[in-house]
Amino acid sequence: MYSFVDFTWNPIKGKCEQHDCIYCYMKQFKLNPVRLDEGELKVNLGLHRKIFVGSSTDMWAEDIPTRWISLSLMHADQYPNTYYYQSKNPKRFSEFDIFPHNFLGTTIETNRIDYDGDFSTAPLVNKRFAAMRNIKRLRKKTFITIEPIMDFDVIDFAKELLYCQPDFVNIGADSKRHNLPEPSWEKVQELIVELSKFTEVRQKSNLERLKHD
Repeated sequence: MYSFVDFTWNPIKGKCEQHDCIYCYMKQFKLNPVRLDEGELKVNLGLHRKIFVGSSTDMWAEDIPTRWISLSLMHADQYPNTYYYQSKNPKRFSEFDIFPHNFLGTTIETNRIDYDGDFSTAPLVNKRFAAMRNIKRLRKKTFITIEPIMDFDVIDFAKELLYCQPDFVNIGADSKRHNLPEPSWEKVQELIVELSKFTEVRQKSNLERLKHD
């Protein structure tokens, strides 16, 4: 998922019906309905690791039972690691007591609201921006992932991200070529310059494709 984590952990598995993003890499697999994998609640997660939780489905979607999320958090909290939780429904983070040393993040592919609904049924972009601003006010560690990056307005996008004050931003491209409205490589570099003025920017290897397209 990310080069900076040691491994991923998926206590909740199955098909993400709630958001149904057309570019989701999990669509290549035949998935069962979403479920809590109780076997994962017995896994020794070790010590002092960086663990991304929920790479196979969005465990914070509205249709995920609160009990499943609570059990997952309780198990993780037994092991002193740094956990990275990411969701397209970030407002739900506030419903739970999540240790402040962990990171809370969301995916925001573009600032352009006219793309909302075209590629996903996830909460609208402006809702995700608002949720991340609220989370930062609670003094949580946060990050935002721009992947797959879609065409955007450089200054407007940078301003929205500035207001969220993320600890870092990941940027990646569409690995499977779903014919998304993508920006040019030059435009991506402009955005990186703007974001670097106030946060750390981490570029994923798949972003290089835009350089040669």
